[in-house]
Amino acid sequence: MVMTPSDSHSVNRFLHFNTQRTEATPHVLHFRLKPLLVVFIALLLLFLYKPAQAAENTGEDNIARETLTRADRIRFPDEGFQVDVTITTTEPDTAEDVRTYRILSKGNSHTLVQTTAPAIDRGQILLMRDRDLWAFLPNLSQPIRLPLSQKLTGQVANGDLARANFTGDYNPKILRSEKINDESYQVLQLDAVDNSVTYRKVLFWVNAKNNRPYKAEFYALSGRLLKTGYYQEFLPLGGETRPTKLIIEDSLRRGRRSVLEYNNMVVRDLPDKIFTKDYLKKLSR
Repeated sequence: MVMTPSDSHSVNRFLHFNTQRTEATPHVLHFRLKPLLVVFIALLLLFLYKPAQAAENTGEDNIARETLTRADRIRFPDEGFQVDVTITTTEPDTAEDVRTYRILSKGNSHTLVQTTAPAIDRGQILLMRDRDLWAFLPNLSQPIRLPLSQKLTGQVANGDLARANFTGDYNPKILRSEKINDESYQVLQLDAVDNSVTYRKVLFWVNAKNNRPYKAEFYALSGRLLKTGYYQEFLPLGGETRPTKLIIEDSLRRGRRSVLEYNNMVVRDLPDKIFTKDYLKKLSR
């Protein structure tokens, strides 16, 4: 076969085109491999970062839980105890309301709240077992089931007396640190473990040096701030230095507040039988 000049020209063009493609191939491969390399590195970094982040979060969670536990122990004893509480409620253009209660508590799962004044309400009893709360009234034969979040008196909810410790009811995390009056505070965000607890969320200020509670903000399910509590007058009570006064201010209606004063705290062994419905039916009559 004899190659004509025309054929020779076509072959040269073909060889030149394929040579260009061959020379360009490494660049094409490099262009295609570069995004894959970036993705691989990103996935590798993410894989390495997640365990480190999880370890860091676990460490912070442990610190938050320990801080919350220590603050709760300052507020109330771990073991069984008895304490008297006077609640004074003030509202604009309304006469001051004073009520007294005796609280018997065994850990954070068994609590008895007895109304001791005024005389008209004497004999009313709240019984809490775990997160179940019942009210025993002298004029009713059967107890009434109540939510912890329901108002007891003034700015005080049932759970503020019957289940006052935060540990176990809320998952804590460290939100931030704050400086107040030259004192350092850890601000804990406490998220409710479920809908049965008293509040949806609590922000809790704890002194970073001595773990004393300073302030708490209580939030509704909607995220709205309901009220703010201030822990004051740290004095010897029940064998430890504790806040003997809690001031709760209504964040929705200005000028409304309740002051809780704790007295006569005694650490004591409490029998299980007093935390039963049958026993309280007799006691409330």
